[in-house]
Amino acid sequence: MIVESPSRTTRLLIVDDHPLVRSGIISIIQMEKDLDVCGEAEDQTTALALVAQHKPDLVLVDLSLKNSNGLNLLKDISQNHPEVLTLAVSMHDEYTYAVRCLKAGAKGYIMKQEGTEKILEAIRCVLSGQTYLSPTMTQATVEQLGAGKAPSGSNPVDALSNRELELFQLTGQGKEISEIAQIMNISPRTVEVHRSHIKKKLGLRTSTDIFQMAYDWLRQNGIQP
Repeated sequence: MIVESPSRTTRLLIVDDHPLVRSGIISIIQMEKDLDVCGEAEDQTTALALVAQHKPDLVLVDLSLKNSNGLNLLKDISQNHPEVLTLAVSMHDEYTYAVRCLKAGAKGYIMKQEGTEKILEAIRCVLSGQTYLSPTMTQATVEQLGAGKAPSGSNPVDALSNRELELFQLTGQGKEISEIAQIMNISPRTVEVHRSHIKKKLGLRTSTDIFQMAYDWLRQNGIQP
């Protein structure tokens, strides 16, 4: 009698700063017999330690993490653990972040608003070796990645670098220069330099202008300032 060996379980790591969101994603994954959650984290440091420890097949990464930024985590995983797949799952607007995430090493991008069924579809897509994007982003993004252009429908914020965008978002959340410097692990002077570049790129005059635009941008994208 030939006994078939059980199929290998695919291991996933969930990285999100909201416990309820993590619980929701974990619950849908646990319903799949061939998928298993090997760990969860709310910040970059913990996530990297768990990746090194568990060697998951796929890491789901939110872009807003506790005292860290998901784009940086995507880059670190891609550089230090190239065999580990990553999927960005975020509240942030896909027109602003999808291409950034793909360039950082992610194999897909899905907005949390899509719901649990779509998130599971994205997981399956990435695990099958494909790149997952929403239908409205797929073709345009693939073409524009090669051309180095921003997707159609982009806004002035798309002109910012990843670091500038992170600082822009933190400013909109009301963070002071010292707080931003600590979170981004840079000096207060470097914060000021980044702010100067942001003002030039966005046509703003003062730091107050940056705060107001960033605050409004966060609200427009459904992100709690």
